[in-house]
Amino acid sequence: MTPSDDEPSPTRLHHVPTSHLTGDTAQSSGMRRLEAISGAMTGAARIWMGESHLDPATRSSNHHHGESETGIYVLRGHPVFVFLKGDEETRIETQPGDYVFVPPFVAHREENPSPSEEAVVILARSTQEAIVVNLSTT
Repeated sequence: MTPSDDEPSPTRLHHVPTSHLTGDTAQSSGMRRLEAISGAMTGAARIWMGESHLDPATRSSNHHHGESETGIYVLRGHPVFVFLKGDEETRIETQPGDYVFVPPFVAHREENPSPSEEAVVILARSTQEAIVVNLSTT
């Protein structure tokens, strides 16, 4: 939802309690994204924020985020971010407090090698909605 010329842009602060996050956003198999700040939730025009949960011993499908730049903050767990370029993979192992930057159109996936601990990251994107392009595994 983008404000049109006849709709004013938001003029007030929005509080989004954890209990109001919604999974009604773009998803990839193997992970769960929750939306907090977006055009639909708050009237944001140039940012999307939320969080992603990755169960123990799980990996997401390969995907990219189109034109969005994505900033990631590792809140809990030790997720591994795997960037794909052709047949080569680059693995980034993280811990709580780390940040990861994902440029536009860069194919990647998230993995959680822990057999018992959920991984949780905070996401910020440079577009008002969560662009997710899931890639074929074939």
